[in-house]
Amino acid sequence: MNYRHAFHAGNHADVMKHYVLSRLIALLSRKEAPFAYLDSHAGIGLYDLRGDQASRTGEWLEGIARLWQAKDVPDPLLDYLEVIRAMNPDGELRHYPGSPELARLLTREQDRLHLNEKHPEDGRLLKENMHGDRRVAVHLGEGWYVPRALLPTREKRALLLIDPPFEQADEMERCVESLSEAIGRMRQAVVAIWYPIKDLRQLRRFFSGLEKSKAPKLLRVELYVHSTDEPTRLNGSGLVISNPPWGLEEELQQILPWLAKLLGQTQGGWRMDWLIEEQSA
Repeated sequence: MNYRHAFHAGNHADVMKHYVLSRLIALLSRKEAPFAYLDSHAGIGLYDLRGDQASRTGEWLEGIARLWQAKDVPDPLLDYLEVIRAMNPDGELRHYPGSPELARLLTREQDRLHLNEKHPEDGRLLKENMHGDRRVAVHLGEGWYVPRALLPTREKRALLLIDPPFEQADEMERCVESLSEAIGRMRQAVVAIWYPIKDLRQLRRFFSGLEKSKAPKLLRVELYVHSTDEPTRLNGSGLVISNPPWGLEEELQQILPWLAKLLGQTQGGWRMDWLIEEQSA
């Protein structure tokens, strides 16, 4: 895909990813015990939708702008949407949170955040954007090393987001390796991997690898804005989630059809199934 995320901030894939992330945080927060949030490819954390890069593509107009203007938004989307409203108090949509800022604002005082960014300039901006929050540690290194470097956490619960730029041909394979390593080091960790829906042959290999991973259970969730038969465009996006919290599947069953209708461009759609079903004891 080869991009700096600022060009794509707030697009349909961001809406999908960040809505699901907000629900993972909300469902984990039902228990008082703290959890750690880890972000392997964090980016800079904050984006200007009216800035040069986002303005060049205008992708956010077909993504978060549609949700911003929507009526009768279902309740599970409100945590995510309220963060964006608070960042734009004048009612003019301009500022958009990356996953680090969304997680920072939705987690609690007792939770901790570990944000990793490989690129030095983006890492510097991330540190500036997270400055002043003592719960946040920013790491500058290779994202694929996050599981071995930071897991297991001192908290007994952890949520790891793996969201690489997919600039290299082997990144889907590395996602599978990172999932297996994360689960091997902390079996109860919730691991969410974001992926683009473009080349279906590549995705089939990706899913086959995931099915052989060490995850105790693995939920696949996808949202489409185009038909999936054109490998040269971003037709949609998906998340595979290990150990999804109880209640997530039921919520997604209700929300995904609404989101598919809202965000569909030439054709909206969705699917959800289990790549690995929970094994009975």
